[in-house]
Amino acid sequence: MRTERRGPMGSDSASRAGKVWLVGAGPGDPDLLTVKAARVLAQAEVWLVDDLVGEAILGLAAPGARIVKVGKRGGCRSTPQDFILRLMARYARQGRVVARVKGGDPFIFGRGGEELAWLADRGIAAQAVGGITAGLAVGAALGLPLTHRGVSRGVALVTAHTMDATRPDWRALAASGLTVVCYMGMRDSDGLMRELLDAGFAADTPVAVVHRVSCAAQRHVVSRLDRMAADIAAAGLRSPSVIVIGAAVSHMRAAERRRAITQAA
Repeated sequence: MRTERRGPMGSDSASRAGKVWLVGAGPGDPDLLTVKAARVLAQAEVWLVDDLVGEAILGLAAPGARIVKVGKRGGCRSTPQDFILRLMARYARQGRVVARVKGGDPFIFGRGGEELAWLADRGIAAQAVGGITAGLAVGAALGLPLTHRGVSRGVALVTAHTMDATRPDWRALAASGLTVVCYMGMRDSDGLMRELLDAGFAADTPVAVVHRVSCAAQRHVVSRLDRMAADIAAAGLRSPSVIVIGAAVSHMRAAERRRAITQAA
């Protein structure tokens, strides 16, 4: 479904060259927007906004900016990508400054590369502004070290859901010792859990599942891999959530204790 908020637009825009900005709006907290993203958004005449972009961020729009909601969320009815592409081209060719506003970062499961290439093929000026993806914001949000000396020397950001039903190389990830942050894994958390166990992840691997990272509605549960699906169901967590898998999750509790001491001081 597409909703639109209209406002007056300058009559001289058709004589100007339009441009599309792919703007990463971060995981939801408007304080996590980059300075550049906030500046670009304040100047944009048209916003094409993903479903996960919060109302507080929409409040940064300039008076008279046109806001078109083009919701895209896993497991829900979405605006077709082809239609979004045509909207970007239409407004840019009218001389508008267009902000394609995406949750997280445009280049992490955000189709940013596809959209830049599509616009370039049609001679439409486009540029991207990076944002903080939920899989990285989760560390600060929970006091969870995604890397930890002697425990995890890296992070892998993966998706459990793809259009062609392919999967990451879970066996390689199980052997890597990396912290794995899984997006789009809530549709079938039981199936994901079984895939990971079959691939060689230990049953007692620590897991954190975080719903709406950095937002006021943020909720999380800490579990272990063989109980992950049951604990997700018991907590009533759903999409949008990220699933953090790996030994580094076990250090989250110590971070929580230190944070509580600091806040009490």
